[in-house]
Amino acid sequence: MNRNHLALFHAVAQAGSITHGATEAGVSQPAVSKQISELEEALGVQLLERLPRGCRLTEAGRILSGFASRWCLIEKEADRAMEDYRGLKRGRLAIGASMTVGAYLLPWALGEFHAQTPEIEIQIEIANTQRIREYLLDGSVEIGLTEGPIEDDELESKVFFHDELVAIAPAGHALLKKKKIAASDLCREPFIAREEGSGTRAVVERALRRRGLKIEPLLSLSSPEAIKNMVVAGLGIAVVSRLIIQQELRTGLLEIIPVKDMVIRRPLYWQRVRHRGESPATARFLKQWFRHAKALEAATSGG
Repeated sequence: MNRNHLALFHAVAQAGSITHGATEAGVSQPAVSKQISELEEALGVQLLERLPRGCRLTEAGRILSGFASRWCLIEKEADRAMEDYRGLKRGRLAIGASMTVGAYLLPWALGEFHAQTPEIEIQIEIANTQRIREYLLDGSVEIGLTEGPIEDDELESKVFFHDELVAIAPAGHALLKKKKIAASDLCREPFIAREEGSGTRAVVERALRRRGLKIEPLLSLSSPEAIKNMVVAGLGIAVVSRLIIQQELRTGLLEIIPVKDMVIRRPLYWQRVRHRGESPATARFLKQWFRHAKALEAATSGG
């Protein structure tokens, strides 16, 4: 059934005449008459009785008029829904974030976004980099914010931040009393690492491997908070993002081990499925995200 034919029939049925219906629809009377005749021919029924003054619905016309009214109402509701979607009055922001990004960078950005677009539903998946890849490919999330690049031809990446990884120990640790600490010294200590598949762990292992070194973790944990607590408790040392230890540095629970021959700065990545468009909500969030990430990096660089 032709959508335009049905819309014009509805206009005529509501107006009670072809002339008035044509005026309401903004179409010429001959064009309306022609298209309703085409609709009658397509359906094989007569919809209108043409009268000297106006027209009257046949029984078939009355049946079709009920469907046409409901269809026009649904079309208007659909138009309003799409207008709300474009105007950020409805929709969903679906983000996958790796542990460090999700816990220490994402909250402040989401706070501003929600304040500006309170009607948007927010869905966050916190997982390691490899799991975020799976979420992106199966459509569970629209963008990923990760600590490591995702090697997949279906995905594209963009750096949004440069993070520094530092070695940490509890206050009073023996390594903190030495004047010169080498990367090899770290490998002789009980080491607490992120789990396999973590972007942070991959970066640390790669940096050590370039120096011919390797760690054998005492513990492998998926939670940055758990790693910090284990270090504070004296179970070992760790290499973590500087972003996650600001409070512990201020309170003196943790200190940074100054390693002379290993400075690790890593890019953090925004990822999405290649050639997949962004929803209005995602486009708004990314605009804010890149702006704030740039300001944060400027504020923390060198510190």
